[in-house]
Amino acid sequence: MTLPPKVSDRAFARLAEINEATDAPQALRVAVEGGGCSGFQYEIKLEDKPADDDLVLEKDGQRVFVDSVSLPFLTNAVIDYTQELIGARFVIENPNATSSCGCGTSFSM
Repeated sequence: MTLPPKVSDRAFARLAEINEATDAPQALRVAVEGGGCSGFQYEIKLEDKPADDDLVLEKDGQRVFVDSVSLPFLTNAVIDYTQELIGARFVIENPNATSSCGCGTSFSM
């Protein structure tokens, strides 16, 4: 069964913190692009408006956009936020990825 990606409470909370520090609230854009050291790579950035064909995931006024082309690559994935010794960042836990690189932004299927 294909399910859309989920966004963790930590990711929504971090997005809320980012938006509290700015005058114009932004949404998190998550996309999959060709390239990277493993075949595909994630692009995660802030954006203010969704495209017509975007899936919009929302909680407590915070929004995450996923475009229709990236959606099949993110089936059942979890968009999360992690804080580690090497730094803090948004991450994708993707059950569809057969392998990924050390940087965590590139994967293959």
